[in-house]
Formats: sequence, C-alpha cells, structure tokens
Amino acid sequence: MKITDMELFLIEPRWLFLKISTDEGIAGWGEPVLEGRAATTKAAVEELKSYLIGKNPLKIEDHFQVLYRGGFYRGGPVLMSALSGIEQALWDIKGKYFKAPVYELLGGAVRDKVKVYGWIGGDRPSEADLSSQAKKQIQSGYQAVKMNATEQLNYIDSYKKIDQVLKRVQTVREAVGPDICIALDFHGRVHKTMAKILVKELEPFRLMFIEEPVLPEHQEALREIARMTTIPIATGERMYTRWGFKELLQQGYVDIIQPDLSHAGGIFETRKISAMAEAYDIAVAPHCPLGPIALASCFQHNICTPNFVIQEQSLGIHYNAGVDLLDYLKNPEVFSYQTGFVELPTAPGLGIEVNEEKVREAAKKGHDWHAPIWRHEDGSYAEW
Repeated sequence: MKITDMELFLIEPRWLFLKISTDEGIAGWGEPVLEGRAATTKAAVEELKSYLIGKNPLKIEDHFQVLYRGGFYRGGPVLMSALSGIEQALWDIKGKYFKAPVYELLGGAVRDKVKVYGWIGGDRPSEADLSSQAKKQIQSGYQAVKMNATEQLNYIDSYKKIDQVLKRVQTVREAVGPDICIALDFHGRVHKTMAKILVKELEPFRLMFIEEPVLPEHQEALREIARMTTIPIATGERMYTRWGFKELLQQGYVDIIQPDLSHAGGIFETRKISAMAEAYDIAVAPHCPLGPIALASCFQHNICTPNFVIQEQSLGIHYNAGVDLLDYLKNPEVFSYQTGFVELPTAPGLGIEVNEEKVREAAKKGHDWHAPIWRHEDGSYAEW
C-alpha cells in the first residue's frame, strides 16, 4: 500500500483537516492545526508532503522519526502540529486496514468509557450567566465543568480582581453543588506573583485542578506555586514531544499533564508521553478545544492509557460560533455526552466518518481566525 495524495481543508470555525489517500482506496483523516496559525501549519504539511507520497502509510513510527529528525531543526508548535495531524491520519488508515480501532493496535482498552467535561466561560460573565451556564451543563449530564479564572492580570494587580475571581468560582460552586468537579483555567494570563495569591485563596472551593497557572516558559515558578496549595496543578497544552515534557515530569511539581494530540506529536507520541507521566505517578487530561478529528484521536489514546483522568472537548465553546464540533461528521452519535462519558468506539481507525462533501464545501470559504489582542489599562500587551 502506498500514499497517493494528501489534501488539506481550511474550514470554519478555526480548523484544518487533512485527508491522506492510498492506492488501495483506504483514506485517513487528521487535524494538523495550530490555533491562530492554521495557514502556517498548512504550509508546513505541504512541505512534508513530498517525502510521504509513494511511501507505505503503515510505517508510522519510521515516518515520525524521519519527519521529526530529518529537518535538522526540530519541534516547535508549527512543525509539531503539522506532524501530529499527519500521524493521526496514518493511524486512521492503519486501523481501517486492520479493521480495528486504533486503541486495539496500541495495547487494547483499559476502560469502558471516557469521562469528559463541559466549558462554561468565566472571563467576565455576570454571576447569573455563570450560574445558568453551569446548571445547563450539569443538566446535560456532565459531572465536571471548566471555566476561565480571570480577565487579564498584570504582574502586580489589584485585590479587587482577586475578589472577582473568588466570587465567580463561588457562584459556580453554589450552582452545581459540592459533588461536581470544577476546573479553573488560568490560561497563562496570570503571572507568578498573582498566581501565588490566587491558588491559596481558591483552596476552599475544592477544585479539580488549576490549569496552566503560569506560562510554560516560566515552569520554574511551579515549585513556589505548588508549595502554596493542595489544589492539583495541570499544564502542558503548549508543550511538545517526550523531550519537551521530560524536565517537567522530573521536577515533580505538576499533578496532571495536558498534551494536545494535534500539537504534541499525535496519538502514539502522546501515548509515550503519558507512559512517562505514569512512571512519575502523574495523570493525563489531554487538551482539545479543536475539531472532531482531534477529539477522536484523543479518545483512541485515552481508552488505552491507564493514567488518563478526563478529556476536554469543544462542544458549544465560544470559538465554535456558527459551526460546532459535530457538524462535519456523518456519525455524530459517536460523541454522545448524556452521562458525562463517551462510550467505547468500535468502528475501525479513529472511529469517525467525516462528511467529506461538507468539508470540501466549507473549504471554499476557509477561515482566518486569530487569537484576540488584549491590553492592560496602560495600553501594554496582556496575555490572552
């Protein structure tokens, strides 16, 4: 079997899909996208295409090694996102070729279903909005929700903003009760000094975890932050490959890592990262505010990963205005969340059937999504 073609589809709301075709009529889908840099990632995939055409798609590990090492300059968000989407599509082909879900090729299932959480905002909504959003997610069956912690914070900021964060979290806790899990995303927009204050003040709310308390370039600050709180600390959505996670795991200041299967190297590379984390008694909760192919890849990973705990997903998230997670699938029932879990997929490959006709039509329009630009009161740039 040989790869005959690789097609890319830039589609709303902010996604990039890849279809890899073979001479045996088996096609695989991947999601090689970097949020806000979709066109750049598309160019990177096109650059890698010349090596893959004519190759055997089943030799996934060899292709990964060549594409990762062969350019001399390695890693980084764009190159790794391009490689991740290619890798996902190759696993989709391999699963279809052997007529098995990907997780069966990676050792088999260690669980019967995958727990997911719903998103409820949290930047600046009114207390009533947060309460209603939280209640709606719980009524939909979710047993866990995640919210943003705060608007932009300066290096040193006011205690008024601290109090606003506490009030918002209290609103959600009162709305969902004591037994529902609440995760809080600092989104890298909180600097070390303010993060130390916040993690201490937030302890009474018994949070599931605090996500990305500081930017990944300031991982050394996690030592101080971890000493300030017993709330589990999660990070890793902006980290890539085993080598990128190695030092973080060795330091021992995080409780949950959050590799993104569309950025960290794909399904098998993330499985390797997860195995490293397991050796340090650290859990895995993959990052995925993306589309259905990336999410399907996450499920394949999660089903065969012992230290997996919960999965992010983007259904109804604010990015997906006009087009949502299930709209490009012929079998959207595969992502059914009535009980806060997704059942074990049984279809071969990634377990999804992409609506190719709709994807091709959407690609005629494309998108040009970029992250918003935030500024502090003095006009200086603020982390989003």
